[in-house]
Amino acid sequence: MRSAIMRGDQNIYRPIIAPAAPLALPRRTADVRFSVLGPVRAQRDGHWLDTGSPQQRAVLSALVLRDGRTATLNELVDAVWGEEAPERALAALRTYAFRLRKALGSDVLISDAGGYLVKSVPGALDLSVCQKLAVEAEKVRATGELPRARELLRQALSLWEGEPLAGVPGPYAAAQRSRLSDWRIALLESRLELDLELGGHAEAVSELTALSAEYPLRERLRGLLMLALYRGGRQAEALGVYADTRRLLAEELGIDPGPELAELYQRVLQADPALTPPVHAAAPPAAGAGAGAGEHQTVRPAQLPATVADFTGRKAFVEELSEQLSSAEGRVMAVSAVAGIGGVGKTTLAVHVAHAACEHFPDGQLYVDLLGDQPAPTLPEAVLGSFLQALGIPDQAIPDGLDQRAALFRSTLAGRRVLILLDNARDATQVRPLLPGSPGCAVLVTGRTRMVDLAGAHLVDLDVMSPEEALTLFTRIVGQERVGAERDVAMDVVVACGFLPLAIRIAASRLATRRTWTVSVLAKKLADDRRRLDELRVGELAVTATFELGYGQLEPP
Repeated sequence: MRSAIMRGDQNIYRPIIAPAAPLALPRRTADVRFSVLGPVRAQRDGHWLDTGSPQQRAVLSALVLRDGRTATLNELVDAVWGEEAPERALAALRTYAFRLRKALGSDVLISDAGGYLVKSVPGALDLSVCQKLAVEAEKVRATGELPRARELLRQALSLWEGEPLAGVPGPYAAAQRSRLSDWRIALLESRLELDLELGGHAEAVSELTALSAEYPLRERLRGLLMLALYRGGRQAEALGVYADTRRLLAEELGIDPGPELAELYQRVLQADPALTPPVHAAAPPAAGAGAGAGEHQTVRPAQLPATVADFTGRKAFVEELSEQLSSAEGRVMAVSAVAGIGGVGKTTLAVHVAHAACEHFPDGQLYVDLLGDQPAPTLPEAVLGSFLQALGIPDQAIPDGLDQRAALFRSTLAGRRVLILLDNARDATQVRPLLPGSPGCAVLVTGRTRMVDLAGAHLVDLDVMSPEEALTLFTRIVGQERVGAERDVAMDVVVACGFLPLAIRIAASRLATRRTWTVSVLAKKLADDRRRLDELRVGELAVTATFELGYGQLEPP
């Protein structure tokens, strides 16, 4: 199901420049490569070249974005200075060109017809590679290969290193920066839409919340957030997003939400069954797979949420859990339970490890958020019903009782290799009925409680990040250019966050969305112990909410 609200304005993310033929950067080390999806840089033989002053980089940007076409001197003057060009602009321009030719090589920057052009091999510009990946993702998506399309978009988005044309002055750079930034958000929206279509609504909520706070007037983002919340069993919050959007649009623009968002609101309000996530079946399993399922058709579920692109550190935990999952090839089913306080990154770690282990479980992956931190956790019988449907069992063949469903679940998985991620579990009692009996399967559990009474489980206690890991995560979100100049202050920020991944992500997201702030400004806001928790809030993400859920589960004295 792909509704109009999810499609959005397709023209936004059409390629700005015709994509080059190759899908990857060139391999010849002698070729010069250019980057504009972040700081403007040039590289030859694996070494960064000196691209000079901001105005000189503005000249370089105007040339490389012309895709091999000549720019006249007047066009370059307009690009760099616009109407405020100095009297000696042409002389300055020739000086910049001379310095760039010296840095890049006379075979790269060429004088031509009273102007200049940059000659490079196809695919040497990161923007061209990104556009090629985006176009390929559209084609693949049209054929129904949604996981492949999502992976192509991930590759495209991984090429971005912050604000495009960062620090480059001039009207031309400003216009391109605006267009490229809009295109990047459209690519993110497309990737998040695919995440939802592939069952990744739970993992997408936090990213959509932060993006909606950063771009509050983008209705497509708001619609995706509403859908993700609804599919996660949070109907009231989904309706609240619409109410907030309607109020904001009225205050800022004096308009109502568009028809697509209004239609989605009505469907959420009426609990439209068509909004439930679709089940995407893969190729038929090998002979003998699913022997316990009788005559029912077996399918290969792929329900894992999307992993975060900026996953950082946790090397020892990743290796430990990966080793446990690989032991599922033995005679005993592998069960690992990750415990830790709220916001410490249990889900992020588990999803990352599960994706890395997918190749060991060719018959599929199942996922559920057990809502163990909520007043009303998900009932095991409801989870089993959903799992059985995902495995191809028709509704009329699914029994009502918990024991009967658990037995059918174990029979269905007999002889198959399936990975099951039980996220946010309340306790071992909630988990036990959801364990398969097949030794080829594996289960990964996360929760705030250490499940010492879960027989045979490998227990992992997840603590906060190390100082180095915390600073790396902060830098990946904010950008090396902004953090590098204030590294010591950045360390103060992550210390104030208690090295807690959730707090670091919120603090970094606030800084990333406020270009006028420095790291020092953020550090000062977090220095007040009494106001720190209030500052650690972005959109619907808040450290206080995580702590309140934990306090709510404590027994009264």
